[in-house]
Amino acid sequence: MNRLFITTISLGLLTAACGTSGTHGDSDYTTYVDPFIGTGGHGHTFPGPVVPHAMIQPGPDTRINGWDACSGYHYSDSLINGFTQSHLSGTGCADYGDFLIMPTVGKQIINPQIDTLQNRPFASEFSHADEIARPGYYSTYLQRYGVKAEITSTERAALYRFTFPQSDDAGFIVDLDYSIQNQTNLDMKIEFEGDTAIRAYKMSEYWAFNQQLSMYAVFSKPFTHETVNDTVLNSKGEKQIRCKALLKFPDTSKDEIVYVKVGVSAVDWDGAKKNLMAEIPGWEFDAVRDAAKDKWNSYLATIDITADNTDKEIFYTAMYHAAIAPGLFMDVDGRYLGMDRKIHQGDTAKPVYTIFSLWDTHRALHPLLTIIDPQLNNEFINSLLLKYDEGGLLPMWELAGNYTATMTGYHAVSLMADAVSKGIADFDIEKACRAGVRSSVYDTTGIITPEKVKLALMPKSKEYKNTLGFIPWNKEFESVAKGLEYAYNDWCISKLAEAAGDSAVAASYAVKGEAYRQYFDPVTRFMRGKDEKGKWHEPFNPRASNHREDDYCEGTAWQWTWFVPHDVDGLMTLMGGPDKFAEKLDSLFNADSTLEGELVSADISGLIGQYAHGNEPSHHIIHLYNYAGRPERTQELIDQVLKEQYRADTDGLSGNEDCGQMSAWYILNSLGFYQVCPGVPVYSIGRPWFPHAVVNLPGGKKIEIKVNNYSKDNKYIKSVKLNGKTLDRPFFNHSDIANGAIFEYDMSATPA
Repeated sequence: MNRLFITTISLGLLTAACGTSGTHGDSDYTTYVDPFIGTGGHGHTFPGPVVPHAMIQPGPDTRINGWDACSGYHYSDSLINGFTQSHLSGTGCADYGDFLIMPTVGKQIINPQIDTLQNRPFASEFSHADEIARPGYYSTYLQRYGVKAEITSTERAALYRFTFPQSDDAGFIVDLDYSIQNQTNLDMKIEFEGDTAIRAYKMSEYWAFNQQLSMYAVFSKPFTHETVNDTVLNSKGEKQIRCKALLKFPDTSKDEIVYVKVGVSAVDWDGAKKNLMAEIPGWEFDAVRDAAKDKWNSYLATIDITADNTDKEIFYTAMYHAAIAPGLFMDVDGRYLGMDRKIHQGDTAKPVYTIFSLWDTHRALHPLLTIIDPQLNNEFINSLLLKYDEGGLLPMWELAGNYTATMTGYHAVSLMADAVSKGIADFDIEKACRAGVRSSVYDTTGIITPEKVKLALMPKSKEYKNTLGFIPWNKEFESVAKGLEYAYNDWCISKLAEAAGDSAVAASYAVKGEAYRQYFDPVTRFMRGKDEKGKWHEPFNPRASNHREDDYCEGTAWQWTWFVPHDVDGLMTLMGGPDKFAEKLDSLFNADSTLEGELVSADISGLIGQYAHGNEPSHHIIHLYNYAGRPERTQELIDQVLKEQYRADTDGLSGNEDCGQMSAWYILNSLGFYQVCPGVPVYSIGRPWFPHAVVNLPGGKKIEIKVNNYSKDNKYIKSVKLNGKTLDRPFFNHSDIANGAIFEYDMSATPA
């Protein structure tokens, strides 16, 4: 649930190689997707009409400021500012909200523009009763102007259909200085091509410190225009540059339709024009919408479930959310913006992507992809390696060709180690090893990023862990979280080195992978911070949280004590063996849910005791009971989370969606299994949520899951067969399912 952390130092289409055979055959899976799930509460999703892994992400914007404005839309709002072309799905940090377009009827009011308000002066009321969101389609009614707005899209372009009332004073406002969180606009340009087209460019500074985007927009109706280039004072008395275009039509007739089509590019506005003309050459709105729907159905049919409509809605919306990011970052001509801030000519057969929320998505989203679309997962890994070549370092959270100083760890190595462990790696493993080693050492040279980003991107904690063997709490914030993540990441590097044939690096990093032991206090049996002399950080309170300024990251000692995914047996030994390990797990789930501290992290949510399902560090913990010989507890708790923390509701997520991670957890666990440690090709069995499911693998192979004696009350597994063989432990290997498999579960209302 990453929130903005800045140092203060002054798509191609995802093509599922599968058919639609299975339980439902040729069903329209999009009817089960509700893009409004997660748009309330703190889910931070948006209902815009995207296609899978697209460059453009158009949609409505209802608010500007605050944590719950991360996607620009919140279901509790009643005003729409307009429609922008870029959004983030479910993040804990905000950015984007570029190139706002708003149809108007009557006087176009742009003043006063007050930065502390959530809405522009030209915002319109709307009602959810008039709002529709489906995969590839969005519609609402702008009450202030009497205009119906509809949007659909392709990978790099959007098509708007506006139905106007009769008027002699209709038009559009195109607002370039608009952005989510009132970002700093470094440069803005707008030009007109005749009386039907606009090209525009902007460079802004916020989470992505140099986020450039170009737009090319064509209107189906000629307009006259006025450009606003001026400054206003913000609430701090600072001058803010404005850049807007005010468009006017001579008249509109009753129910007259005006189309607007928009292409975007991170390269230049010529690239935006090429993208637009290649993907939406005409004005066939229904055809574009139907093509978007077909793309979603092709992807959603990857997994076919038997379930009631509510469960289908939750499941297929989770599938939808899992395919929004990463997004394309290459134009139709193969050009893209590199991490070195230069324009490169790439190969369209090797697409480049952006929006890598790796702290979140390495846990479940990428393991899911290794099953349903390993080729796409390899494309993502190759994008990360390309960014290493261009920028000097593997990204840990990359956005719009920028390194960001967000979160901890260097989890790109997790994706690579996992692909290697499963025998599906289609990338340069030796380079991956070199890139991993580079990420693990303290070296700020050769990284192309602003200086103010560099220290957070390359923290001194890496030097401490490599010299002292641990990170002192009094030298670095989040010392325990960083230390535990570094240990896992270094273990991943050891696996990459093994695959690359470098035995020396493999041995060295295997030892570094055991550094988690440095943080374990055998007296309290928690992972704790200690100073450079090895003295434990006092006072100690395992439920204490001081967001981003304590020993943990968006969590407490209760949640972080369990982050040793690569050596559960070693952690169990530290805890005193399986029984003591299980007792400690019980204490986690039975503890009082009270949190204490100066600034308790809002990300610690979805609490069961002190287990926090609403944030990623907890996501593997329930499955640890399986390692201790207590599979019934794993089954009970998975059942509880599936019932309580995923709902068909706008506030249906217990935390930020985080670019597909929350949803990927649901997808895997609802099928009955989860991977505790990416890099170890082993899945832990939970409890299947549906009576029947089919996972359509590339090449026409299938994983079929059959459940006997099924009911929602029968949450315990009496026995399970995999490919006809009864399992005697609650684990199986990736090789068992890679070429298809059949699971047969027998369920019971009581523990087996």
